[in-house]
Amino acid sequence: MPSSLWSSTSPRSRRNHVIKTSTTTRTLGLVGALALAAAGLAGCSSDSSGGDGDAAAADGGTYTWWDPYPQHDDGSDWGKRVAACGTDAGVTLERTAYDTTALTNQALLSAQEGTAPDIILLDNPAVSTLSDTGMLTTTDELGLDISDIDANLIAAGQLGDDTYGVPIGANTLALYYNKDVLDAAGVDPASISDWADLTAALETVTAAGNKGITFAGIGTEEGSFQFLPWFWGAGADLAELDSPEAVSALTLWTDWVTDGLAPNSVISNSQNTTWEEFLTGDFGFAVNGTWQINSAAEAGFATGVITIPAMDGGAAPAPTGGEFITAPVQKDEARYETTKKIVDCMTTTDGFVETGNTFAFYIPPTVAGQEQILAEHPELATWVDAVAAAKGRTSDDLGTDYPKISEQLWTAIQEALSGSATPADALTKAQEAAESALS
Repeated sequence: MPSSLWSSTSPRSRRNHVIKTSTTTRTLGLVGALALAAAGLAGCSSDSSGGDGDAAAADGGTYTWWDPYPQHDDGSDWGKRVAACGTDAGVTLERTAYDTTALTNQALLSAQEGTAPDIILLDNPAVSTLSDTGMLTTTDELGLDISDIDANLIAAGQLGDDTYGVPIGANTLALYYNKDVLDAAGVDPASISDWADLTAALETVTAAGNKGITFAGIGTEEGSFQFLPWFWGAGADLAELDSPEAVSALTLWTDWVTDGLAPNSVISNSQNTTWEEFLTGDFGFAVNGTWQINSAAEAGFATGVITIPAMDGGAAPAPTGGEFITAPVQKDEARYETTKKIVDCMTTTDGFVETGNTFAFYIPPTVAGQEQILAEHPELATWVDAVAAAKGRTSDDLGTDYPKISEQLWTAIQEALSGSATPADALTKAQEAAESALS
């Protein structure tokens, strides 16, 4: 039997994170988190004041907001929407935008210095990193109603019995296809329901003179991200990287490359370069996400999309992307009442749909939101299905253990695709390295 990453001495089982009513008595375990996110800290700074009591009164004044959207300035639809939620709550929102990595690093530094903003929008895997330090309030503490949020999406923000923040939407992966290529080969995408069907379709496409499938197998988090639908779709668990199910998934990718159904370039492909390959018009399929919907519509050929199939049929769980709206701990707890109003403004059904439209079709995290966006954009039906089957990378209470596991997973992918190790040997080595990293 493959050994499990979980043991009585794992970091998660040793975690002793107690939320106290008085936030001034919280202990922030920031040293380890800052080390984990050290890359980029030196270049991060902010001229925004912290939200912990001296900037404004709880019933007015200025509240601070950080998000990972520097491409959207304050005059954009997004910037205006953020400002409007502040106005509705009776305050001015001072917004600062960082890129995703810098935002996490700056948030950790602000907690250490006692200058955390009132609200941060975090990439969902970062929620565990920040909540593990004790710097985030829980949804219960803030009085947020999360009962309508899809369980598979809210899970990315949960550790143990606590939930930290609310997803503002989700994106994920699916299979884009080139309709012209498939039509020429006589392949019906609707007939693809499992791995055997997909492999047969790739063989038919390549026999007709085109290329089969492209994906991102790069040795970074993007490689793990793109592999997870196949990994989870085989029934594998991140606690057992060397399970027979995991080996089946990596064997699938490796066989596609060996058999010429996927190009050798996948070993170095990012998600962007994968998409560039697909846009040449030579490939039948490409693994990519909702963020390419507009680009696909503008391609020089007809495109479509299907969910990534699980090994034995049905939609595979693909990893979720997207941000959570979170509220850092403040010394002045009276601020939370207004913070809650701002969060509530962003997380109504209309708010979720507006976010979905603003960010190239984030899928709302509630049934009501999904129904509303489908009424406006029925072409998103496949993406709603994909999000319904999706899974957070830090789910299963992995939390801050996930990055250590993911690094070993993408390393195994590289070794198998390069031919330097068999899938089984690469994953055995990955499991041993992950256990060592977590011990």
